[in-house]
Amino acid sequence: MLVFSNCKINLGLNVINKRLDGFHNLKTVFYPINWLDALEVIEDDRSKNGFSFSQSGLTIDVPIENNLIYKAWQLITNKTKLPPIKVNLVKRIPMGAGLGGGSSNTAYFITLINSKFGLGFSSDEMIQLSAQIGSDCAFFINNKPVFAEGKGDVLSSININLNQYYILLVFPNIYCNTKDAFNNLIYKTPTIELKTIIEKMPIGEWKNYLVNDFEQSIFLKHPKIKELKELFYSEGAVYSSMSGSGSCVFGIFDQEPNLKSFEHYQSFLQKPNNPLF
Repeated sequence: MLVFSNCKINLGLNVINKRLDGFHNLKTVFYPINWLDALEVIEDDRSKNGFSFSQSGLTIDVPIENNLIYKAWQLITNKTKLPPIKVNLVKRIPMGAGLGGGSSNTAYFITLINSKFGLGFSSDEMIQLSAQIGSDCAFFINNKPVFAEGKGDVLSSININLNQYYILLVFPNIYCNTKDAFNNLIYKTPTIELKTIIEKMPIGEWKNYLVNDFEQSIFLKHPKIKELKELFYSEGAVYSSMSGSGSCVFGIFDQEPNLKSFEHYQSFLQKPNNPLF
């Protein structure tokens, strides 16, 4: 069985404070984007200890015990018996980019296994499973725009639809470490609630109010990312931001952008006639 797992962008990201459990309280909007990895699961009696993994495309340089898909498999096999499986992943979504590609792979793996083997997990049960692996994994189970709070796992509906816009994502080939990004944060109290900006303000005003708190420290360390955001605005974006803890930058456009201006980067363009939801 084969599925295609998408990524997300963050529309605003306010980090409120550090929690006693070591995580951070934040507020953001997760918005799904149609940049895809391919994920296949097949039954394979040759799989050592019941699980084997192969990967092509972009390299995932982590030991198997740190692989999020493997962690999801462990959680599922603690709940129910599975036949031996082999997982094949074709990686296209850049890592260390703030796009949640690994979290998406994990959530799609859980839903795929649930469907393929008739496990009968409800959406809520799959959300609870995925939330044990990564803070933004739960979002990809239902895969619709949401307002996220807590550590990114408390999700609620939000009134937003960008399907009439072009959304260009550009990866500057810079890897941003999430842990380092949190360590260098300067906490700020937003003047206007993020959800209010998204739902009440016209998109043309977002650039004055909708902030990603990671940008200040990330731009100091990686000025090329700041330059990329400035390029988006010079090319006519109505809004541009770094996604998550970086390093991918996206721009929202009324009209199709000139891709030649970004030809030196890895990029993806979501067109109005090709939304995810």
